[in-house]
Amino acid sequence: MSDKAFNATKSDKVFDTVNVIIMLLIMVVTLYPFLNVLAISLNDSQDTVRGGIYLWPRELTWENYATIFSYTGLLQGLKITILRTISGTLLGLLSASMLAYVLSRPDFKSRKMFSLILALTMYFSGGLVPTYMLMRHLDLIGTFWIYILPGLVSAFNVFVIRSFIDNLPYALQESAKLDGANDFTIFYRVILPLCKPVLATISLFLAVGQWNAWFDTYLYNGNKPHLTTLQFELMKVLQSTNQGAKMVNANDMANQMAQVSPESIKMAITIVVTIPILFIYPFLQRYFISGMTLGAVKA
Repeated sequence: MSDKAFNATKSDKVFDTVNVIIMLLIMVVTLYPFLNVLAISLNDSQDTVRGGIYLWPRELTWENYATIFSYTGLLQGLKITILRTISGTLLGLLSASMLAYVLSRPDFKSRKMFSLILALTMYFSGGLVPTYMLMRHLDLIGTFWIYILPGLVSAFNVFVIRSFIDNLPYALQESAKLDGANDFTIFYRVILPLCKPVLATISLFLAVGQWNAWFDTYLYNGNKPHLTTLQFELMKVLQSTNQGAKMVNANDMANQMAQVSPESIKMAITIVVTIPILFIYPFLQRYFISGMTLGAVKA
């Protein structure tokens, strides 16, 4: 073996070693915060106050999770959250993809004007008070649709999907037209099947946004127990832990909340709201990178 070949092999080994070390460091930095949160959530609340919890609990207990799930409004909040996540994701995906398809058509003469109007919504908004007044005049307050309709169309999602469609050969649409297909047939039979990567990416964005939302419940449906959401109920549990039983329906938990620390409850809540997303993400992972790369917003 020549010295040149030996040096090349030696440099490759050094590169591989350094690469493995860097990847391991990145993995540790990525996993440690989650493992630390999990360890604290499974540790005894009184013992957590001492600190020093890192990768595993010092005194294993399920009391923190039992405290959370003993709250009476949690089950109803979970039902509404699942319903709004599924409905909001499907309707938002359909609305954004249909609008993106229209704006991607070169024969649509007003595409630039509507794109500009849509882009302005990314930089300017009416504000909280005008938005509340609008929702009240539309009679959406106190209804389930307050969770769906206001965010039905997102300018960012539309532009990402439109950019993805722009990268598809327009000859496919022309060929379908020659075969007698109308616009709806082209959209459902040609465009949507080819947009699976970007649709999976946008659906993940929408699902995470709907799953984590709580402020709209606080703002519009805070006094409607049948329309409460999981995140809002968990926020009330956390406030009950921090401030005592001051909120509605929290009096029966006052004694139980006094036995747990806010830090442990906070970490347990973090795990509860994160686990469902962790289960969904692997199914969309193979589409995620290609959807964001090919659907990147162009200037």
